[in-house]
Amino acid sequence: MSNVNQKRIKTKYPGVFYRIRNRIGRPGIEKVYFIVFKKNGKLFEEQVGRQYIDDMTPARAAHIRSERIEGLRLSRKELKQVLENRWTVNRLWKEYKKRNPNIKGIIQDQNRFDKYISPIFGEKEISNLTSADIDNFRINLLKTKKPATVKNILELLRRIGTFGLKKQLCDGFNFTIEMPKVNNQKTEDLTLEQLRKLLHVLENDQNKDTADFMKMVLFTGMRRGELFRLQWKDIDLEKGFITIRDPKGSEDQSIPLSDEAITVLINRPKAKTPYVFPGKDGKQRVDIRKSMNRIKREAGLPTDFRALHGLRHVYASMLASSGKVELYTLQKLLTHKSSAMTQRYAHLRDEALKNASNVAADIINTTRDD
Repeated sequence: MSNVNQKRIKTKYPGVFYRIRNRIGRPGIEKVYFIVFKKNGKLFEEQVGRQYIDDMTPARAAHIRSERIEGLRLSRKELKQVLENRWTVNRLWKEYKKRNPNIKGIIQDQNRFDKYISPIFGEKEISNLTSADIDNFRINLLKTKKPATVKNILELLRRIGTFGLKKQLCDGFNFTIEMPKVNNQKTEDLTLEQLRKLLHVLENDQNKDTADFMKMVLFTGMRRGELFRLQWKDIDLEKGFITIRDPKGSEDQSIPLSDEAITVLINRPKAKTPYVFPGKDGKQRVDIRKSMNRIKREAGLPTDFRALHGLRHVYASMLASSGKVELYTLQKLLTHKSSAMTQRYAHLRDEALKNASNVAADIINTTRDD
């Protein structure tokens, strides 16, 4: 059945009428209510709702008409425009990505946004979020997620709000988002036997890309993202240096290459791509977990050992415990922004110095015995 009756049918309320239309999504007909009124000498006719979908009645339509005349209510068209122009969290995130096309860690951020932020806050405006909203969000996440994961999610939400405020798109958060406490001072290490087993697996693994990647972390202490971005133009094998581009938000830095690292790079195949460890179709690699975790299992490493981050710690721990490397030098090799991050290795260097001191004491005692 087509639209049944386009004719106005009056109600007992002034300026309120309806037309008979087909129901939406199901058979049958229903009343669609309209209001007519004058404002500032101009005549308006507006649809205010359908009988079933909007639960509209003549009385409700009359009330809406009064509010429209008094300027207390927007028209449906005006309301739609307001809603479309709202800077919701979803819209801010789209704009943030548009204005920052080279965001680091975009895949992880997009996953966090899609899975956690958008379902709860996506259609809301930052200015309408309260401290209680964020507290409940954080508490619920901590029931199933690690504090570090929850912190990353909350930091992303805070970043979106800060972006909106800086670009004058909306008001930012008017309160401080409380972050969960995270213990990032875990310094992972491997025993000599574990390290030997890992090196044996890496030497014989068929996945040369992943094996070389893990070797480079162990031989240089470079971060995963730095190796993902590493290009051949950043490597000077003659002088023995690598230029690390934008290391964790800092300025470009150069680090020396050990003989082992140079050997890995010399034997790397050079495909038609600028990347040393390219991903699919020669583009920048974004993930390596699957093959890396397989190698970790084959080497019998502890289940809680974070393969790449852990190997970076192993590299730093070996240097610190040798007693031959100053903490300042270690800081530069690890491209830490400040010495605070490097201090976690201070006890290893202190222990090495203490052992050296004991050697001196032993020599002196031997002399006394003579």
